[in-house]
Amino acid sequence: MSKRITIDPITRIEGHLRIDCEVEGGRVAKAWSSGQMWRGVELILLGRDPRDAWAITQRICGVCTTVHAIASVRAVENALKMEVPLNAQYVRNLIILAHAVHDHIVHFYHLSALDWVDVVSALKADPDATARLAESLSSWKLNGAHEMRAVKERLKNFVDGGQLGVFANGYWGHPAMKLPPEVNLLAVAHYLQALDVQRKANKIVSILGSKTPHIQNVAVGGVSNALATDSQSVLGVERLLAIRGWIDELGDFVKNVYLIDVAAVGAFYADWTKYGAGVTNYLCVPDIPMDTKGTTFALPGGYVPDKNLSAFKPIRTFDDAFWAKGVEESVKHSWYDYAGKAGALHPYKGETKPNYTDFKDDAKYSWLKSPTFYGKPAQVGPLARVLCMLAAGHEPTKKYATATLDTVSALAKTTVGLDAMHSTIGRHAARAISCAVQVDMLADQWKALVDNVARGDVKTFNKPVFPKGEIMGVGYHEAPRGVLSHWVVIEDGKIRNYQCVVPSTWNACPRNEKDEPGPYEASIAGNPVADPERPLEVLRTVHSFDPCIACAIHVTDAERGGAISIRAQ
Repeated sequence: MSKRITIDPITRIEGHLRIDCEVEGGRVAKAWSSGQMWRGVELILLGRDPRDAWAITQRICGVCTTVHAIASVRAVENALKMEVPLNAQYVRNLIILAHAVHDHIVHFYHLSALDWVDVVSALKADPDATARLAESLSSWKLNGAHEMRAVKERLKNFVDGGQLGVFANGYWGHPAMKLPPEVNLLAVAHYLQALDVQRKANKIVSILGSKTPHIQNVAVGGVSNALATDSQSVLGVERLLAIRGWIDELGDFVKNVYLIDVAAVGAFYADWTKYGAGVTNYLCVPDIPMDTKGTTFALPGGYVPDKNLSAFKPIRTFDDAFWAKGVEESVKHSWYDYAGKAGALHPYKGETKPNYTDFKDDAKYSWLKSPTFYGKPAQVGPLARVLCMLAAGHEPTKKYATATLDTVSALAKTTVGLDAMHSTIGRHAARAISCAVQVDMLADQWKALVDNVARGDVKTFNKPVFPKGEIMGVGYHEAPRGVLSHWVVIEDGKIRNYQCVVPSTWNACPRNEKDEPGPYEASIAGNPVADPERPLEVLRTVHSFDPCIACAIHVTDAERGGAISIRAQ
């Protein structure tokens, strides 16, 4: 007998996401992913000065702010065929990487860990045994018995007071929870510690970007940061040394806590390497440009079809035709119309014309469009990034991927290979691996900036000049959640068309022109569901992608002229 489950809204994400599932025989038979708010930012940009686009597109989201600013200035710079000073590239790269490290830490500990960790079970743990376990796994300074006793006492006070605070809503005691009490206590301790650690990444973004969220320092042509070695009023030695200290602290946590915790969860939930693969066409773009033209990158990108790493095809530059010609978006199952046109459209020709028709399983049911790469759905994000970089022969990625799989194998007492990555738990492992690579790259970019300034180069900006007539460009960024691209058509110095193709559009999209499911929908199919009234297993797979649906900004009531207030019951 089939049972319909509707989870609306999905919590511990940014934005409004609805997931519908049909459950048969204790497993998901079919799923629908629906973005429940309309973005519309593309329409706000029409007719505006392209130099303003980065500041507006940042407001798409309060989480993914930096990434939209970067993709936007790159799109306009690409249209103008501009060069960007090396210092500007390094400053942007530092912001990008610090933001990514912050995002990865927050995602695992504060948005996803509670899908795997039974917080209430931690009250049964022996803190001394927890400390011994933790100290056997890593040298992290806050793994001692005193710390574990303090965390258990703090948690006990929450429960005795009748208020679990941030732990109030959870599927505690769910049959899918497997961690022993001591591991649960350790995870709770690291959850709380991560709240402090993630602030250090945000401090880096704040100093370089003037504020966060919504950095203020980028511009078409570079950044506004003034550089000097002999002044305290600009980005000088004192601030750079502070940044270096935070980079080291982040590296300590990522390598001695985050990587170990993910490996431990993976070992206890080894069965979850069998679920959640979904779409196995993997797409990522190169990032961390190391020259002024965007032709050399520290992190490679490309495309892996049908999880065949040997068939990897690289994407090399911002102007790579393989990338630029491959992207299209369909609205067959989206609440939009393409005026008088059938089929998918390339973003340069994209349209944003809303047409809401209510939720219809076999027709339109989402505000998200359906992107494809050469006509096929593609998964983006940390798993795609790690697999593509492995296929490209990226040594740092190979180092951390090998170490992580070795740790999982040792803890699980069985060999866990690369094939296990094509799964729900594999996405978490890939994010931790990606984070370790990026925290090392953060230190490399800091040194590159300091060395370049020491050579006497303090230039950070080239002035853009807009020609008459039409130009177009694409800016991409390998954001924490995956491939982000902004596509702009400029005519006589004003924006004529603007389309954002964002990571959660790739992953959370509805069915495409061929009625093929998107990555969320495909990955949920086949998942076990022990209790349809508490569909924890569905949330595990959805959360593993780190959904961010805040690409939708406003819903307006045309009759009353005000914003609609939506309250989740």
